[in-house]
Amino acid sequence: MDYTDAVPYLENFTPTSLTEREIASSGSSEIVQETIEKLREDDRQLILVSSAESEMIGSDHERMLAMKYPDVRFFPSNSLGENEWQGRDRALAWLYDNFDDGKEAHVDPESVSIIGPTYGCFNSPSDLAELKRLIAGAGGRIRHVYPFESRIEDIADLKNSGVIVVMYHEFGRKLAEKLDRPVLQAPFGLHETTEFILELGSLVGRRNTATRFLKEEKRTTLEPLWDLWRGPQSEWFPTVRFGVVADTTYAHGLERFLGQELGMQCLFSHDSSSTDNTLLREEIMQKQPQFLFGRMPDKIYLAELDAKTRFIPAGFPGPVVRRALGTPFMGHSGAVFLVQDIVNSLYEILFTFLPINRRQEAASQPAVKITWTGEAKAMLDEIVKKAPFISQISFGRELKRKAEANAARLGKETVTPDILKLSM
Repeated sequence: MDYTDAVPYLENFTPTSLTEREIASSGSSEIVQETIEKLREDDRQLILVSSAESEMIGSDHERMLAMKYPDVRFFPSNSLGENEWQGRDRALAWLYDNFDDGKEAHVDPESVSIIGPTYGCFNSPSDLAELKRLIAGAGGRIRHVYPFESRIEDIADLKNSGVIVVMYHEFGRKLAEKLDRPVLQAPFGLHETTEFILELGSLVGRRNTATRFLKEEKRTTLEPLWDLWRGPQSEWFPTVRFGVVADTTYAHGLERFLGQELGMQCLFSHDSSSTDNTLLREEIMQKQPQFLFGRMPDKIYLAELDAKTRFIPAGFPGPVVRRALGTPFMGHSGAVFLVQDIVNSLYEILFTFLPINRRQEAASQPAVKITWTGEAKAMLDEIVKKAPFISQISFGRELKRKAEANAARLGKETVTPDILKLSM
């Protein structure tokens, strides 16, 4: 149950309860059989899926099912030994192996099926909507969105698709290869999206349609991107330092688009499924990115470190709900949304550090001239370098004022590193 969102219609999932009686004596077979008897209907296909709890007590119902319920399939989730992406990848391939009709494919060359969207995938509704838009624009016709918008019987029809689009790098590729159809990966950024549109158009026999769509995209969807890029804030982009901690699809996609295409500085990009969180926290503290695309744990690390980093949700678990269709990361719409989000955050950072005249601050200025030790000056320079570029002057001026005020309050005429630390 933990890692099997790839099974269609998860909302029809019926969990069995393992009480102390089952675990200590009769085992789980009895309660499983009772549940199967309650759920059996002539037109209903049942799949028995193991959970982490049943795997811990060694439950294996394959023999029992073969003897009593040969129409009920058993899927071992292996949730104790595999991560959720491995589980989903195996589940999708298992479903095809068990429910394909074995008939020869009759390919509809203009049809396109998408493999990937499942519960628990970050930003799935928005990125799926953008992917559908790109496919339609390139001349393709959506056949199936599997498994999110599909039923068990659709599995056998997947092989009749002209093209398969895999939405995520983490899972879905194993099933796509079994279908023996041309496979494309959902795109991030401008370059990948351009290549995706043109290649898809060629594969479905609509290259001219794809070319016209791409031309129209530049005039419409991408128009705001040029405005953002050519505006006064364009000088800030090369100074932006960012880090990413997300699933492979988003970690690599953000690194390629923001770092390689737009020229921002990618300090680190980590696959969250294999990241050592202790080392990650240390890296965040040392590098202090201006933006961090990440999960709830990363937001907590920023709070613990009192970092000035702007946090942008890019993975689960996260402090964010992603159900609206207007927040894509993929495709052309995703490129516009990401740049817009960054520009808005840059203006917010600038506003935060705007100098504000306060009478009480003027009154707190030391009456005597305060000097700085060489160590304190060097320390101040290093601290200011970690602040967002657009706010470094204001930030440095404010920190210097606080340090000198603290020195005067302590009866000192010189700012030392200890006094500077006190002012941070």
